Amino acid sequence: MPPAISVLVLVGATATGKTEVGIEVARRLDGEIVSADSRAFFRGLDVVTAKPTSAERGRIPHHLINSVPTDGAYDAMAFRRDVARLVPEIAARGRIPILVGGGTLYLGSVLRGIFEGPAKDPKFRKSVAGEATHALHRRLHEVDPDAADAIHPNDRLRVVRALEVHSASGWPISRWQAEARPLPYDFVTFGLRRERDDHREAIEARVRRMIEDGLVDEVKRLRTGGLNEAAQAHRTIGIPEAVAYLAGDSTEAEMEEAIVHETWSLARRQSAWFRRDREIAWLDATGRSVDDLATEIVVRWRERIG
Repeated sequence: MPPAISVLVLVGATATGKTEVGIEVARRLDGEIVSADSRAFFRGLDVVTAKPTSAERGRIPHHLINSVPTDGAYDAMAFRRDVARLVPEIAARGRIPILVGGGTLYLGSVLRGIFEGPAKDPKFRKSVAGEATHALHRRLHEVDPDAADAIHPNDRLRVVRALEVHSASGWPISRWQAEARPLPYDFVTFGLRRERDDHREAIEARVRRMIEDGLVDEVKRLRTGGLNEAAQAHRTIGIPEAVAYLAGDSTEAEMEEAIVHETWSLARRQSAWFRRDREIAWLDATGRSVDDLATEIVVRWRERIG
């Protein structure tokens, strides 16, 4: 059996500096980046997702960014299939596959495994359509507390899916997921984290920069182009808050505060998920330059793979 392809993985909560460090690591290792940002897949969400710029993508090949129509759908199984396709293609070109992002559901499908599970059940979904999301989350906590702890109470899509799986199979979705398998590659995983106050300040600075870079105008264009509340992309942090501002339901300061709050909450959930993975080699990015972090990652990568 041929040796497994080695894949460098760079993870971390939002606003820890993964994009910049990943690009520098890719430059030094002659790598190609596969995005694992759960919203950068969607076209048109440039400011709100802080995507790598076109210039950055021009210097280093990036995959899966802008790969899904704005009103389209993308899930962890599709991501797993895409990664399984891209990694051998990148390796065949003699380059290093580098997976970069903080999308825990998507990363989990590759690093921990995913199950296809029972098919969608329209009858079940119709039966819960009138129930509030928080009520459904409480019900999930009764039948599958592990899944309930891992899914945000407002994430209706995942809450309903977890209940649907339990209803159809009699098994908690967390049990199905525990029996899943990762993709058959040699994953060498690094993580970036920041001290709490520094991380919070980085999030506040990012949100302020998003607003200054035209977040509201971008959301206005997306809405004019047909993006509505039913679309997966609409749930991206920053879009509902900007929609409320455009409707006159909040001030700019309130919009900014709401985005910071939601982003910080996301970062805490991501951090909790990553802490459960003992394979991650953590680097504290607080006060360190991109060059410094990239140097350490490259050195440790070369030590690992020889």
